[in-house]
Amino acid sequence: MSTTDNAATITPTSRMANPVMLVEGSMEALHELHKTIIRARIGIDLELVNLRASQINGCGVCTDMHARALRERGESEERVWSVAAWRESPYFTAPERAALALTEALTRIADVPDPVGDELWAECQEHFDETQLSGLILSISAINVWNRTNVATRQLAGQSW
Repeated sequence: MSTTDNAATITPTSRMANPVMLVEGSMEALHELHKTIIRARIGIDLELVNLRASQINGCGVCTDMHARALRERGESEERVWSVAAWRESPYFTAPERAALALTEALTRIADVPDPVGDELWAECQEHFDETQLSGLILSISAINVWNRTNVATRQLAGQSW
């Protein structure tokens, strides 16, 4: 079955409410995690990380949300559009590039035997101290949780829970 055929079989409705709305305390727990990540003062806009992971995971809700958030924060259209092709784009700083590379590696952990190799780790250490790097890892992990709950339940962009 081609990608086009598969896309045609997806019904444009959610399967159920998002699990974070159904499992008591889960929304609060994820919000608390977000608050701890912010305290790590990572030094880059984590919406870039959120957008890139969401693009990889095919999460329409989060791709829409984080692209909009970046624009609302004053990011240029060029930077928002270029997140998916950040390697070929001149719009990102060295710390942002390291964070985006780590985002891709941690989002695609099953794709290669050693997804976060020594070279990538060293690059991240050049730009982030241990607390910041820990916050970045937690942030990437958190957006992957959101992406997976949205994708599994077919949450749709533009709909409120």
